[in-house]
Amino acid sequence: MTVMQGQLRKMQVSLGSPVTYKLPLSDQLVDLNPVIGKAIKLKYTGNIYCIYCGRKTSKSFNQGYCYPCFISLARCDMCIVRPERCHYHKGTCREPEWGLEQCFQPHYVYLANSSGIKVGITRESQIPTRWIDQGAVQALPIMKVQSRLISGLVEIELAKHVSDKTSWQKMLKNIQIDVDLSVKRDELLNECSGEIAAISEKFGDSAIEILRDESMVEIEYPVHAYPKKVKSFNLDKIDEVSGVLEGIKGQYLLLDSGVINIRKFAGYEVEVSV
Repeated sequence: MTVMQGQLRKMQVSLGSPVTYKLPLSDQLVDLNPVIGKAIKLKYTGNIYCIYCGRKTSKSFNQGYCYPCFISLARCDMCIVRPERCHYHKGTCREPEWGLEQCFQPHYVYLANSSGIKVGITRESQIPTRWIDQGAVQALPIMKVQSRLISGLVEIELAKHVSDKTSWQKMLKNIQIDVDLSVKRDELLNECSGEIAAISEKFGDSAIEILRDESMVEIEYPVHAYPKKVKSFNLDKIDEVSGVLEGIKGQYLLLDSGVINIRKFAGYEVEVSV
């Protein structure tokens, strides 16, 4: 038996056939693909550490932050979840330098097939990581825009015609059918042409670039068996999770006893036994 201890972080992913997963435990990286089909146990020690400042905290906020960081960091502000609410231009960004670096760079608007077709946004550096984290089996960039704010405004218009959310239960059950995302792209661009033109006029001709020649990315996950019923483990309620690892999809470990969202418990100190 191999036993390791450390603080959880979001799993590191690499696109391949299938996706490869590594589990960060403080300064260790655990290769998870070879563990599939084997028994694994995660035992929560009761300690939580902020993933930004390292402070010990009794409660985690926004997937890994202590409360002082949660209320002071720009990456924890509501505009990260709702980019159309960007308030940088008002001079009220919590971290202006961080906001300038992260939000005022090219962003991509994409279509993905996770629990069905959805629209989303991401920075170029997060392709294809963002799609994998959402458990998408297909993804297609459809626009390149100048800033996070613009991507949020475009997403709002597209979301009037297609979902902007993933049903994680359906995603974990692998309930979706393959679709031609380029066909849906053309439908959406036609339906939202007036709204997209208005956004482009407001921010300038170079604010939005329509992408018609991108190839659809297909993503395969290392899963031996998908759950028929989804039972989710919560380390705040149960300090030990164990079972045979049957697969990994998105940021979830799929055990024969239930599933656990690793990203949700970033900063939690656990002992991992394989």
